[in-house]
Amino acid sequence: MKKYLNDVIRTIPPSGIRKFFNLANTMEGVVSLGVGEPDFPTPWHIREEAIYAIEKGRTYYTSNSGLLELRQGVCDYYARRFDITGYDAEKNALITVGASEAIDLVMRAVLNPGDEVIVLNPSYVSYSPTITLAGGKAVYINLKEENEFKLIPEDLEKAITDKTKMLFINFPSNPTGGVMSKEDYEKIVPIIKKHDLLVLSDEIYCELSYGHKFTSIASFDEIKDQVIILNGFSKAYSMTGWRLGYVLAHEDIIAAITIIHQYTIMCPSTISQYAGIEAINHGDKDCEIHKESFEQRRNYIVNGLNKIGLKCHMPQGAFYVFPSIKSTGLTSQEFCEQLILKEKVAVVPGNAFGECGEGYIRISYAYSIEEIKIALERMERFLKSLDK
Repeated sequence: MKKYLNDVIRTIPPSGIRKFFNLANTMEGVVSLGVGEPDFPTPWHIREEAIYAIEKGRTYYTSNSGLLELRQGVCDYYARRFDITGYDAEKNALITVGASEAIDLVMRAVLNPGDEVIVLNPSYVSYSPTITLAGGKAVYINLKEENEFKLIPEDLEKAITDKTKMLFINFPSNPTGGVMSKEDYEKIVPIIKKHDLLVLSDEIYCELSYGHKFTSIASFDEIKDQVIILNGFSKAYSMTGWRLGYVLAHEDIIAAITIIHQYTIMCPSTISQYAGIEAINHGDKDCEIHKESFEQRRNYIVNGLNKIGLKCHMPQGAFYVFPSIKSTGLTSQEFCEQLILKEKVAVVPGNAFGECGEGYIRISYAYSIEEIKIALERMERFLKSLDK
């Protein structure tokens, strides 16, 4: 039946994350540190608002753009938390089915066949496929551990061609936990302005920045109209299953992506949107509580990995570590396959996030300290077995 399939879809491999997650589900006693999902339940006051919406019969379609109260909440949130003002709820915001739909919408709305999008590698697994599906071409900049996985201006300048339309960034980063400070952005903003590039900024981990205040590239007024912000509720409010995200952008961009959205999705779940209103307006404290816990786990796992012999830098955001496994002599795939089969610990090979992720693994610390402790003990035993 493959002869009936679209030529492009046949070239796109399955997600490297799901491969190991699915394998873990078939085995008993596995400690899975593979999936980026907070282990906290959605806070009760948010769940309660969804229950109340059902009880009140708020089960109809909303506008294609999403509930206006939720869009206003999103605009107010960026002003309150990150000092970014000027977004109009009616013109500059769209509610989506998670940030994942938002990525797809933007690619299809702005890319023409052959347009190039600069992607920072290692990067989240869906970025390059969505570019390909929209007819664009991904051009990669390999980020380096010695630079703390930041984007260096010289590398950006080298990657730009006359076909470059957009730069796709994700800070704090999945999978590396890398961040960009205001000072870091100040070095690349002139390049973006000079080449008149769109910037797609995935800010889903904005609430998980440790020891510093998150900076959005949209805070630079000289390029704000060129920036498209993607964000959502999954990571900050522990709402992965609610599938709720949003886009903030210039009104012309929002109008274009809304056309695709209204024909393919109609609108996100109404119940999820009412829960989102409660989260965005009254969830700041939840974000702080979750961040404090994740920071403790980060410190514990980085210290533990370095102790057992896996070199690991201290990430400044998100809830992932990206340790090097080069000292073992194994490839990323070999390391992960042997680790789950021998010690029942599931992590993700670094090359699932791009070729430059080879020699690394991604570990999520969105799990309890007890689970992390058990995983570290098993990993230490595994590493010792390699030396025999």
